[in-house]
Amino acid sequence: MSKNPFDLTGKVAIVTGSTKGLGHGMAVALANAGANIVIVSRTPAECDQVAKEIAALGVQTLSAPTDVSKPEGIQGLVDKAIAKFGKIDILVNNAGTAVTKPAETLTIEDWDRVVNVNLKGVFLMAQAVGREMIKQKSGKIINIASMFGLVGDKNVLPYLASKGGVIQLTRGLALEWTKYNIQVNSVAPGYVKTPINEKEFSDEKVYNYIIGKTPMRRLGAVEDIAGAVVYLASNASNYVTGSTITVDGGWTAQ
Repeated sequence: MSKNPFDLTGKVAIVTGSTKGLGHGMAVALANAGANIVIVSRTPAECDQVAKEIAALGVQTLSAPTDVSKPEGIQGLVDKAIAKFGKIDILVNNAGTAVTKPAETLTIEDWDRVVNVNLKGVFLMAQAVGREMIKQKSGKIINIASMFGLVGDKNVLPYLASKGGVIQLTRGLALEWTKYNIQVNSVAPGYVKTPINEKEFSDEKVYNYIIGKTPMRRLGAVEDIAGAVVYLASNASNYVTGSTITVDGGWTAQ
């Protein structure tokens, strides 16, 4: 047995939204720590491609295209993971979306699209995977929230509500499932530069606004968030549950 508390060799991790951006970085970081990875997004070709890429790091992978807002697909995902690996040790609920509009112009469809993925999807994944972890009497669930689950912003109301809900869902699940040796925590990122949002941050006005409000005076990197996820997935965090780690350059400390 490794003396390194961050060693994940032989562990099995499901990472939703893991073909791009933050989720991709988290999947790579967990694989580099030794975990076998289940790749999840809605696009089969992208799942297959990323599964091959991460397998090249020397771990086992499973491509499992799934829409996390639909219960029937989630149970199928869990069944595939158990069939291949026999267990699930780590769940990273990363899949998310947003709609940017003033509150008075939001439609029911806008609201449902964001909340169904960001909050309902997190619950459905945690419930389905949690049932397996309860049988195992062990597990780590890491929900990706946002600093905007803790502070407000304009024109992203469904996102704010869903991410605040993720933080409360994390606390509730942590209290219910601690008796099964399952730790449930969340990570609340600030603004992180990824290939998906490079165009947004290339707007000088937007960039200067964000940097001006961030005490560390820089954008986050994918590695900044991935490090927190590896910590929460590892034995180093065995006495941590119901917590939210903010990785936001100091934004919410103000």
